[in-house]
Amino acid sequence: MKKKIIAFCAIATLSTGCATQSSHWGYSGDEGPENWTTLSNDNYACSGKNQSPINLTNFTQAKLDPIKFNYQAGGHEILNNGHTVQLNYQDGSNIKIDGKTFTLLQFHFHTPSENNINNQSFPLEAHLVHADKDGNLAVVAVMFKEGAANKGLELAWGKMPKHAGDKHQLPSTVNVNDILPLNRDYYRFNGSLTTPPCSEGVRWLVMKQAITASKQQIATFSEVLHEPNNRPIQAINARTVLN
Repeated sequence: MKKKIIAFCAIATLSTGCATQSSHWGYSGDEGPENWTTLSNDNYACSGKNQSPINLTNFTQAKLDPIKFNYQAGGHEILNNGHTVQLNYQDGSNIKIDGKTFTLLQFHFHTPSENNINNQSFPLEAHLVHADKDGNLAVVAVMFKEGAANKGLELAWGKMPKHAGDKHQLPSTVNVNDILPLNRDYYRFNGSLTTPPCSEGVRWLVMKQAITASKQQIATFSEVLHEPNNRPIQAINARTVLN
């Protein structure tokens, strides 16, 4: 149960009352990823064997059941937590996989991408974070390549919080469908949260089709964070990546 509580504190960014949030961490220097395990006892999983992100390669062919997406407009609040820009989502949107329903809690972004596909890095990656009723986690990852401006990002980032701790209510609710590719084929692997406490047992569902974002959109996000916010690639070890 403790691991699930820690994980929820990390993914929901509801830091009030969450002990794990009291430890500072970052992406460089003494608080960088190579030191996460030493920053808090809660971060012991950061040195685990099933960590994310990874380079998705050497795929194992499998008949993956389609993800059943049930998303509606629900992005109502945008915040800058010092590590990413995140949109919190209202109840009512979910995915169904493995016979379980996972509720969408929030989605956020990393630049450059955390996961690679066949050694290819992307300039931006979105993580759509879900949890089922038992606290099990599932993340849908979407890759962005540079190209045409993305209308979904324009809406999501229309009131971009520029400083750590800034939080804004959005003038209209955002629909996360607007940043999903039309083709919903995906890769799958078992991994972890990519930020402390790095809790494992996370279902990773990585969309195969990348969508576009403009050079300016990517630059705007990068400027808000002041530094890359991608954890280095982790060892796959004995895991398989299903295709």
